[in-house]
Amino acid sequence: RDVNNGWLIRYLHANGASMFFIVVYLHLFRGLFFGSYIKPREYLWISGVLIFLLMMATAFMGYVLPWGAMSFWGATVITVA
Repeated sequence: RDVNNGWLIRYLHANGASMFFIVVYLHLFRGLFFGSYIKPREYLWISGVLIFLLMMATAFMGYVLPWGAMSFWGATVITVA
């Protein structure tokens, strides 16, 4: 279990995942601001929304993959609320 500089890898992974979602949300709001969902780009917008939903599902599965108490309650909050 003890890995050299494991704390650094875990820190970079956690912060990188958070930054990734921040950049995705900024990209989404930029598209909303500039009207990228209006014709003739509505199919491109729909494909982006589908990719976003797949990304959220992947993040959820990654969160509950190491099944434990924290994953259980996280899954409960996400699926019930």
